Amino acid sequence: MINLFGLLRPSKYFKNRLPEIIPSIYLLNSMKEQPATNLGRDAALADPILLEKIDKLFACNVGEYISLPQLVVVGDQSSGKSSVLEALTKLSFPRDSGLCTRFATQIIFRRKTSLIEREISASIIPESGLSSEDEQRLREWKSSGIQTLFASGFVEMMKGVHEAMGLSTSDGDGKPIFSKSVLCLEICGPQEDHLSVIDVPGIFKNTTGRTTKADISLVRTMVERYMSNPRSIMLTVVPANVDIATQEIIEMALEVDPAEERTLKILTKPDLVDKGAEKRVIDLIEEGNASGKLGWILVRNLGQQQLDEGKVDRDLAEEIFYKTAPWNQVSIENFGIKTLKIRLQEVLTTNVRRVFPEVRAELARMLQRAKSDIDSLGMTRQTSEQQRGALLNIAWEFRKLTQDSLRTNYGTSDTFKEHALRLATIAASRNSKFSEDMAIRGHKYLFQVDQKNDDESASDKENNGSSVNKVSSRKDKGHSDVEEILHDPIDVERPVSGGIHKWIQTIHEESRGFEIGTFNYSLLSTLMKEQSSKWPAITQGYISDMISMVHRFIQRALDVVCKDKNIAMGIMANLMDDLMYRYQESIVHVDFLLRIERDGTPMTLNHYLNDNLQKCRQKRVTSTLSPMIVSSLPNVKVVRLSDIMQQNHMSNEKHAANDIHDILQSYYKVARKRFVDAVCMQAADYHLVTGPMAPMNLLSVSWVNSLSNEKLAEIAGEDPKTQRKRRQLLKEVNDLEAGRKVLSG
Repeated sequence: MINLFGLLRPSKYFKNRLPEIIPSIYLLNSMKEQPATNLGRDAALADPILLEKIDKLFACNVGEYISLPQLVVVGDQSSGKSSVLEALTKLSFPRDSGLCTRFATQIIFRRKTSLIEREISASIIPESGLSSEDEQRLREWKSSGIQTLFASGFVEMMKGVHEAMGLSTSDGDGKPIFSKSVLCLEICGPQEDHLSVIDVPGIFKNTTGRTTKADISLVRTMVERYMSNPRSIMLTVVPANVDIATQEIIEMALEVDPAEERTLKILTKPDLVDKGAEKRVIDLIEEGNASGKLGWILVRNLGQQQLDEGKVDRDLAEEIFYKTAPWNQVSIENFGIKTLKIRLQEVLTTNVRRVFPEVRAELARMLQRAKSDIDSLGMTRQTSEQQRGALLNIAWEFRKLTQDSLRTNYGTSDTFKEHALRLATIAASRNSKFSEDMAIRGHKYLFQVDQKNDDESASDKENNGSSVNKVSSRKDKGHSDVEEILHDPIDVERPVSGGIHKWIQTIHEESRGFEIGTFNYSLLSTLMKEQSSKWPAITQGYISDMISMVHRFIQRALDVVCKDKNIAMGIMANLMDDLMYRYQESIVHVDFLLRIERDGTPMTLNHYLNDNLQKCRQKRVTSTLSPMIVSSLPNVKVVRLSDIMQQNHMSNEKHAANDIHDILQSYYKVARKRFVDAVCMQAADYHLVTGPMAPMNLLSVSWVNSLSNEKLAEIAGEDPKTQRKRRQLLKEVNDLEAGRKVLSG
């Protein structure tokens, strides 16, 4: 027989009620003879090592970033949730002031055989988004030494929690009623079982006292957040004396767990069920537990009068209630706080073992992502030294990328998969296209067909083989940042075919003097300027494209080496005036070269001019004698001497026109090649690509070192948004690193 007197506290209340209790001794004795089933299982069902690691992950705030397995107790404010927690913890939570219903509470049980009696310590896990000062203050808050069941010190501790969290304690103080921070109660002792549960504020629909409609929404959102965690086990507490189907907490649980795979339902207040309605409750429990789901457990807590008197043994009263009809029809596996505690250990351990590998893998992924996000922000830039260091690093990386691009070291980085960063290749391709356009479309008139050289053959082939009559002087799509200084695209037509001799004769007639059989030397300047009239459009289109491509390279290269877009924009903004100046220098140089070639005196020391002229004259003679060939041998053509000596009557004007044509053709070819080389080497390569004053060289170590502290802060100083993001990511990394150490420990 169970010694009831050993379980009860000696008090006048119990002595006066002994006649009522003693008959129940025989009922309890019969309970002792029944198979213990779940009640008899050892508490070692729980895995203390895994459970302790999960609790430490919560303490590290890992739960803010990944879903952790947990038991969460939810219910209405009047559901009896607090009584269930009291039964589990053997603590009397303050009721009259509502001190423990305004934030989530994590209750951790730990068995420590080294202790003589239970010890209770409390700490606070700060909510996310707090300032570093408030977070540090909450983390430093501690309370310990609470041991007795009804200690007034526990009430004082809860008041201290409210104060630390900054919650309202009186009407009109302007402080919030609820907090998202978590109170952590750790209960250790020689008889404690390994278990951890989280209690959240009870949901409510009507405002009372200092609560507002906003508080209703806040609490509901808080409860839903804990319930929606796919790795949580929900303990939904509902009173047995109401219509279960109308309970909002059951509906909320079904929304997040429609299969009811992680919902353990607890019925309270069976003593308040109307007479005759007990069978409905009993059937609900038995059917729910026969379905293979977590099902229902019935618990009977103390009434308000018993709680006020504080002299009744709660567990004994529950066992006595169990043996009264019709509640003795409930299976013992589905009744009582002891059964609930063992069921919780089973459910939590099974759940933790199932999801623990997932938690470990997800934590590793989240940690790697957070570190990557921090790296994307670059170095911390609070001080001038840090800001200068960040810019120096950017300048060095930019210089290295530029050098690799110009040396075509494209294999050094996957960055060069982007074509816009292959500057050497882009420039070389545009140079070739410029040279081709000048050779094919640069001259106004095609030179005499029977005297075409190789370039003119190419021109003839292009004009005859293509249906395109006009091409644009610009080949690049341009860049909006620099378009204001660039030349607009111009359509460049094909050279005019068949009219060059007539044009030369007209110009000659309009400008001749008293020359005898010759022509005025200034005539060549006039003809050259007219024949090269399309050079400006082609050349200005070329240099505009080069500027656009160089500027695009600078911007993209800066984006690659500078992860912070604000810094990249700051650098570009501060360099833009100097960039524009250097771009304009290349344009000015193009205009300079055009003036020299088109407005200056035709001149060359290149013997290639004489070679071209001799070839032109030879071709003219050959063309004249070709109809007189009488026989041909290999590499030999025979013409009668009399035919050669035959006089070819030609006017002085036509003779002069032929001579002018040959000289113009020979000089034009020399001048065009000279001009193309000069533009590519000087205006483009020297001014824009490889020269010491090339725009890419502006972003340099010397430029960074020349910046004042004010400029440094303007360019590289962290804006408030970046500072907040960095603090958040650093906190996340620190929390996840602490969690990783917990898992590897």
